[in-house]
Amino acid sequence: MAGSKETPRQRMIGMMYLVLTALLALQVSNQILQKFVLLNDGLERTSNNFVVKNQFSLNAIANTVEQQGNNAKDVPKVAKANEIRKLTAETYAYLEDLKQELIEKSNAKDDQGGYKSAALKNQDISGNIFNNNRKGYEMQERLNAYPELITQALAEVGIDLTFSKIARDANEIDLFKNNRDVNFKDFVNLNFVKSPVGAVMAIISQHQNEVLNIESEALAAITQSLGSFYFKADITEARVAALSNVVAAGTKFEADMFIASSSSSAQPRMLANGKEIPVENGFGKISFTAPPAGSYDDRGLAKQVLKGEIITNIGGEDAVLPVEYEYYIAQPIIRVTSETVQQLYAECANELNIDVPALGNSYAPEFAVNGGQAIKGGKPGQVTIIPGSSGKVNIGVSSGGNKIGDVAYDIRPVPAPSIKAFDGRGEIDKQNPYPSPGPAQLAIKAVAEPTFGRTMPKDANFEVTSGEVRLVRNDVPRETVKISGENVAIRNLIQSAKSGDRLVVVVNEVTRTNFRGNKIRTPLNEVILIPIK
Repeated sequence: MAGSKETPRQRMIGMMYLVLTALLALQVSNQILQKFVLLNDGLERTSNNFVVKNQFSLNAIANTVEQQGNNAKDVPKVAKANEIRKLTAETYAYLEDLKQELIEKSNAKDDQGGYKSAALKNQDISGNIFNNNRKGYEMQERLNAYPELITQALAEVGIDLTFSKIARDANEIDLFKNNRDVNFKDFVNLNFVKSPVGAVMAIISQHQNEVLNIESEALAAITQSLGSFYFKADITEARVAALSNVVAAGTKFEADMFIASSSSSAQPRMLANGKEIPVENGFGKISFTAPPAGSYDDRGLAKQVLKGEIITNIGGEDAVLPVEYEYYIAQPIIRVTSETVQQLYAECANELNIDVPALGNSYAPEFAVNGGQAIKGGKPGQVTIIPGSSGKVNIGVSSGGNKIGDVAYDIRPVPAPSIKAFDGRGEIDKQNPYPSPGPAQLAIKAVAEPTFGRTMPKDANFEVTSGEVRLVRNDVPRETVKISGENVAIRNLIQSAKSGDRLVVVVNEVTRTNFRGNKIRTPLNEVILIPIK
């Protein structure tokens, strides 16, 4: 986002914006909207941390210039830093007013201050405010003017640092510029038209983060441009600034741990959860994969505490500053899609797609099956489950070595096929007598139950493999022909047939060929009567 190489925080903020924008294309459920609210809360906490950090940087600039004797070259930088803080506060407040207007007009909060699911899903109010009332275009102008003003302010005190614009159209974003379905959309249509209120709240909070991040970089550039000095710390505080304190199991938690009175000359050591972390320009870089929690509350969250230590020199003596930071692990939701998702057919290839939307592109699934076997498909989440003959099958879902959860299904036996008789014209009507002397051709077929045949075509191949056809006259069998396949040779039998006779088809066995090509024989006792008139 800034003039040269992007920092990890910048890349995270940019990626979060892309994720939020891309999710607007989905039909989101109440649970996903609740996660948007949690994400919005986390972004707002990050903004609060940014404000504290940036205010400290502003105070540090003024103190440094004063301690260096108010150097004529550096004094204007104090005024410029205050100007940047004022401009940032105005832009932040403008965005906050838009967010509150959205919440009020959508009636998103109840009397207790909680959010209403129905209001969060409303897709009309966002479009009306930001598109129909043109506030989205005003917002785009304000957002894109802000980095230009900051770049200009820095240039006026001899600092060459440029920032790209914040509110971009789809064709200016790498994720969308080659996508013909969305690359024609401008900033407003991409973010606000037909977008649920819950998502738009998070989008606005994300832009507030971007504004504060630009301010942070600008103040850091001013600090680095000041002459060398000796900084005496009189107030020392350990802090953690995270992108969000809500993180899904299986995804990374990332944050900055820092000493609020630290200077660029400080070289502290930092530890998080007992392990030393890298320190860049006085900021510790925390990154770890959040494990699944033992239990979650009714919101699907599990409270965690990150414990850290900052080891630095204060007043000529080494000191250890402890720090604790609360965050929450969000319970990942396992989503299974399949036509047979309610029950799995015994010893058949049940094709499922098992997804954990919260993990996004980091989803690298592994499946452990109790009561059957699993065959992974060509794409993440695609899996074929072959259950045992009866009981239940339990599918354990993991990602990146972390257990996500389990899904269980009853094992349903393969439904028996229907036995039907056909002649050269089609299925024989058993309710009406067949014209004498009977059918010239006879095929006995085992037809799969319709739902099983549609959903499990690889396992629904049935054939009659044992039985016989009898010519019966006055309840006395006259001729008999064996059934060994679908087509039955009845020419000789029909030659003896007379009006009033019956063809009695007795099926003793059907054979099913499964997805592996194995033959599975099943005894049967099915009788079909074909009267001859």
